[in-house]
Amino acid sequence: MAGGALGIVAAIGIFTAVFFAAREMPSYSALMSSQTGQSIVVRARDGSEIVALGPSYGEWLRQDEIPDVMKQAMISVEDHRFYSHFGLDPLGLGRALWNAFSEDRQVSATSTITQQLARNVFLNSNRTLDRKVNEAILAMALEWNFSKEQILELYLNKVYFGGGAYGIDSASRRFFSHSARELTLEEAAIIAGLVKAPSRYSPTADIDAAVSRANVVVQQMVRYGDLDPALAREVDVTTVRLRAESGQNSVRYFTDWVLPQLDLLLPNGTFEPIEVWTTIDTGMQAAATAAITSNVPGGAQGALVSLDRDGAILAMVGGTDYVASNYNRATTAMRQPGSAWKLFVYLAALEAGYTPGSGVRDVPVTINGWSPRNSNGRFTGDIDVRSAFAYSVNTVAAQLGNEVGFSNVANMARRFGITSDINTQPAMVLGSSEVRVIDMTRAFAAVAARGQSIEPYGIVRVTTADGEELYRHKEARAYTLVPDYVAAGITDLLQTAVNTGTGRAAQIGRPVAGKTGTTTSNKDGWFVGFSSGITTGVWMGRDDNAAVAGLQGGTAPARAFAAYMRYAVRDRPVEEFDTDLQLPEWQLEPDDEYYYGDPGDYYYIDEQGNLVEPAGQGSRSGSGFDVDGERGGGPGLPPRGGVESMGLPDPPPAATDDFLEQATGGALPSARQGPGNVNVRRGADPPRGAAP
Repeated sequence: MAGGALGIVAAIGIFTAVFFAAREMPSYSALMSSQTGQSIVVRARDGSEIVALGPSYGEWLRQDEIPDVMKQAMISVEDHRFYSHFGLDPLGLGRALWNAFSEDRQVSATSTITQQLARNVFLNSNRTLDRKVNEAILAMALEWNFSKEQILELYLNKVYFGGGAYGIDSASRRFFSHSARELTLEEAAIIAGLVKAPSRYSPTADIDAAVSRANVVVQQMVRYGDLDPALAREVDVTTVRLRAESGQNSVRYFTDWVLPQLDLLLPNGTFEPIEVWTTIDTGMQAAATAAITSNVPGGAQGALVSLDRDGAILAMVGGTDYVASNYNRATTAMRQPGSAWKLFVYLAALEAGYTPGSGVRDVPVTINGWSPRNSNGRFTGDIDVRSAFAYSVNTVAAQLGNEVGFSNVANMARRFGITSDINTQPAMVLGSSEVRVIDMTRAFAAVAARGQSIEPYGIVRVTTADGEELYRHKEARAYTLVPDYVAAGITDLLQTAVNTGTGRAAQIGRPVAGKTGTTTSNKDGWFVGFSSGITTGVWMGRDDNAAVAGLQGGTAPARAFAAYMRYAVRDRPVEEFDTDLQLPEWQLEPDDEYYYGDPGDYYYIDEQGNLVEPAGQGSRSGSGFDVDGERGGGPGLPPRGGVESMGLPDPPPAATDDFLEQATGGALPSARQGPGNVNVRRGADPPRGAAP
């Protein structure tokens, strides 16, 4: 009973909301003339304009001018019950909820064409509950006010197809160089397939993905009776001729990555023109692009991310040619890091008590049936941690990972900002878990920051065209990831890897610390390092994960790093690395001198059991003591014959038996034991082995 009443109240509330939304909705002619999209000017860190982005509109096509194949393709793939629902699709929503609960996954997208139109015209893309509720109400209001033909006409003339193109006519001219009135079935299928993910299925970015998606559209048209199966078998999307495009600056990889963040930075949304002030340095961006394109092996791709000491992105290259492929390999691609992953292995080992000088053994090892091999096929026996890291010795990394625990290595990677999945099998120490270039660069930047966390960012502030500030970046709170001595130790290792190890090609005439990475069969090559406050990560490889002849982290990637960094740090002062290990007391292995202190601080007990003050207090040059020890028994000791023979004041009274037994850790010396001295550091703990 109560449930029924609640349902009636909810229905009345929804009806009221839709009624008032329909009353306040603009007229059809007003909606036609309104422009969807927002003009955005993106600026570099020096204020210069990088790129101006904004909506591109073609001709407005009336419903009778739009080819039927375009309407059918769009309805089939986006909303096949378009003509039977009231703005929302209860059947589609119910099926999505059932699949989500039965298969234990998230609710899939169920927006109808009318909902998409409401979102594009009236709302932003924030994925909040309030926005979804408003979208549903506005969709029903649209259905209340306008016919299905009018809604479809508005939708096809306003929906976004990528590349700044709004509406099917703009998209047709953008991709095929002709009006949408002339669209073929194959071209219509490509355009309809873009709505789901404009950047992913763009035919100018990834023709294979676009063709695959277009074929899905054709299959949907057959499924819902809009296309004869016999005709569908004759469709060949690969024959479509695309419009040739001129080259674009590689900075578009950066703008493609940074601009979607505006939905989070400006949660209330804004439709007015804005200016986005970014961290990009145009000179460094050009140098990064040149470094990648001039060093990447033929047939391979390259990516680069460069961070300032505060996490500001100075340069980003996501591939060798943005026009050929706008897939961002710097922020999206997942690749195995190879030995660059050893950063986390050795960080865990240093935190567990190892030092760069600790002894390790390069010998054959088997862990849970896995036997790692070194790239040179040889074993060198006893070496130290510094050499093992510099020459990327796999057997030592495996032993260290096994000793400190593979889960601890994984936790260290998480601590330093690796966001992808990490396996904890023994081979993980050699970089079998896939990572992103930006995450690896962030991890090395935290080492450069002496173990403090780093948050990469690309937007400094956002303003309106009139200069009103809508957002300003706030420095993220830094967290200590590892103690100072661990950061100093790993920096020592990274510097040695460049000075004498596998990263020698990354030298630039000033201190550089970094690490190479190479995966099986030379499929991936990495170099990540830092100098003078700038951290840069470079990756090279093929998109199809095929082998690249001769590709190693210490070759092309290290050379690209050096080529870029010579330009990037040219105006910065040379900075020496802090590799002075101030180890915690628990980690020190005290020798006798550390334990007992300086000999001048010792109390001495003569053969009669008398306490003699340290040379620094009671024994001074000219007092009658032979400070050179030439005649006496040593520094600060009286000359042979005793103090009485020198006419000196009486020595201090003998120490008590309790003191002497505590100091010596045993019975007092007797005359039978012969002459001798026992020294005890003033204020020190009892010697090792002594009784407490």
